[in-house]
Amino acid sequence: MKKSIKIATKIILFILIILAIFFGSLSYLNKPKDKNDESFKTISIEKGYSTDDIASALYKEGVISSKKSFKIISRIYRFDGKYQAGTYAISPAMRPRIIAKKIADGKVEAKIFTIPEGFSILQIADRLDKNKIVRKDDFLKAVRSKSYDKNFKFLNNAQSGDNHLEGYLYPLTYHVAVNATSQQIVESMLSETSKFFTKENEEKAKKLGYNLNEIMIIASLIEREAGIDEDRGKIASVIYNRLKIDMPLQLCSSVQYAQSLAGLPHKEDLSIEDTQFDSPYNTYIHKGLPAGPVCSPGKKSIEAALNPEKTDYLYFVLSGKLDGSSEFSKDISDFEKNKESYTKAREKKN
Repeated sequence: MKKSIKIATKIILFILIILAIFFGSLSYLNKPKDKNDESFKTISIEKGYSTDDIASALYKEGVISSKKSFKIISRIYRFDGKYQAGTYAISPAMRPRIIAKKIADGKVEAKIFTIPEGFSILQIADRLDKNKIVRKDDFLKAVRSKSYDKNFKFLNNAQSGDNHLEGYLYPLTYHVAVNATSQQIVESMLSETSKFFTKENEEKAKKLGYNLNEIMIIASLIEREAGIDEDRGKIASVIYNRLKIDMPLQLCSSVQYAQSLAGLPHKEDLSIEDTQFDSPYNTYIHKGLPAGPVCSPGKKSIEAALNPEKTDYLYFVLSGKLDGSSEFSKDISDFEKNKESYTKAREKKN
C-alpha cells in the first residue's frame, strides 16, 4: 500500500513538473515584443495567407519578436486555418495570442486617416478632430508631453517647449484601433519617423556638417517651399549654400509658421512688415536654421535634405509658368527678373 502511494506521488509530481514547464514555456512564447510600446502598426493580411505568411508579415512590421513562437501559439490555440483577410491595427505591446485571436476573429477594428506632407502639429490636430479620430485638445495635450523621449531617443536633440514634436509626426495614411488614444497615435507617428534615424543617414548628415535633427528642420523647409518634386534637391542646395556663407535663409515658410503659432491667419503673400515678425523661427531676421521644424516633412523632402543637388544657386522664386515650379539663380539681378516674371504672369492670370 505504501509503495503504491509513493508511485502515485511520484507520478503526480512528474505531471506537475511537466505542467509547470508547459505553462512556463507558453508564458514565454506569449510575451509581447515590447509591453511599453503601445504604438500601432498597420498589418494587411491578404486572402489565402498561411500562418507562416502571417507570422512573416507581423515579424517584418516589428510587432512580434519571433515567427516560430507565433506559429506555435497558433497551433496550440487552434487558430491555424481560421485567419481572415483584412487590415488590422496591431501593437508590439499586444501578446501573440491576442494578435492571433484578433486576426482569426476578423476584428478589423481600425480607423483610417491620412496626414499629408507639410502639415504642422496644429493642422494635424484639426484634421484628427474633423475626422473624429480624437479631440483636438486631447491630441495637443498628448503632443506636449515629454514622455516619448525615453522610447524615441532622437527626440533628445529636438527643440524644447510645446513644439517639441513639431516635424516628427510622420505624414502617412494610418490605420489605428477604434479606441486608440491620442498618445498611441503620436507614438505610431514617431515610430514611422524613427525609421529615418539610421546610422547610414547619420553619416550622410555628418558629411553635410549637421545632425539628423537639423536635417529634419531643413527637410521641413524644403517641404513647405517646394511646389514640385523635381525642385526639392535644388531648394536643398540653396539652403546649404546660404548657410555655408552665413547668409539669412529668408524663407517665407518660416515666417508663415511663426505667424501661425501666434494665431495669425495664413498669408500667401508676405509684406515687408511680415518679414520682420519677431520669432526665433523667422529666417529673415535670424541667420541659420529656425528654432525647429516648421512642419512634418515627407520622405522625398528628407531624402532631398540628405542628398542635396550640387549647385551654386542662392535664390529661387516661383516660376512664371504658374505650374508650381521654381526658377533658380545665383545672383540677385536674375532673381529680380524671375520674380518680376512670376508677378506679371500671376497678375495676367488674375
